[in-house]
Amino acid sequence: MAKKVVASLQKGEGKTFSKVIKMVKSPKTGAYTFKEEVVHNDHVKDFFAKK
Repeated sequence: MAKKVVASLQKGEGKTFSKVIKMVKSPKTGAYTFKEEVVHNDHVKDFFAKK
């Protein structure tokens, strides 16, 4: 099944999106968590700029 997903992402619209991961520090505990999103390539810098 994974092959179908990979094959569908290689055509057309799948190439315009990226998975981005940002490390965020919790103000309460001080521990780090990871925030993951799939965003359009035009909005990658906006994702990292916002808190």
